[in-house]
Amino acid sequence: MFPEDRVLVGVINRKRDLDYALTEHWYRIPQWRMPRGVNAEYVAFFLSRAFKLRNGGVHYYATCRGLELAYRRDLMPKESEHPRANEVYYKIQLSDLVEKSPPVLNTTGRSIGFVYTTWDRFVHARTIADLYSREDYFVDRIYHALRNKGVFVDRTWSVEYKNEPAQLRILCENGTLTASTERAQNHFFLDDNQEEDVILNSILAEIARQGGTVMLHLPFDSD
Repeated sequence: MFPEDRVLVGVINRKRDLDYALTEHWYRIPQWRMPRGVNAEYVAFFLSRAFKLRNGGVHYYATCRGLELAYRRDLMPKESEHPRANEVYYKIQLSDLVEKSPPVLNTTGRSIGFVYTTWDRFVHARTIADLYSREDYFVDRIYHALRNKGVFVDRTWSVEYKNEPAQLRILCENGTLTASTERAQNHFFLDDNQEEDVILNSILAEIARQGGTVMLHLPFDSD
């Protein structure tokens, strides 16, 4: 374990998926949710409202032992009639799960998707906010604000590729709009000294200038 090792925090919404992780040692992620692949040494698990008293916290983590692609129907043959049965998933092979003590709690009730963090942040974290670097937290807020506006946006974390700037990418009719926490040619600069609403409105204006977003037909985000 090294301080800079990457930890991918994922969400588990169903008890059977936690059972797969605990007893069969694997976890699944739709490929479209991670178009650049899964880049982490560890995976941690945020448990959703299905888990009652454990709802809203990261309670387990494991070492990544391997990675393969598989159809959902092959991962869960008993659910072969599921509407996403023919979609491709990452199947992450795991070590035995370890309990995170104390757990990482979602004290503010913020939206949780996938989060990249570092091992040193993860082991010391007590709340979800503790998992983020300053720039990743800032980019995450802009990401969710754009999603709430109906904009499909892809993001990278500074941790994901180690020392790369956090970025947002939006596919527009006239090209890809890239917004970055570092100043770079042809990138929209995400200046965390500006008000969030100012940045959001500037991005929306730039999207409009580039012909609007490309309409994507993505799978429904379900289990």
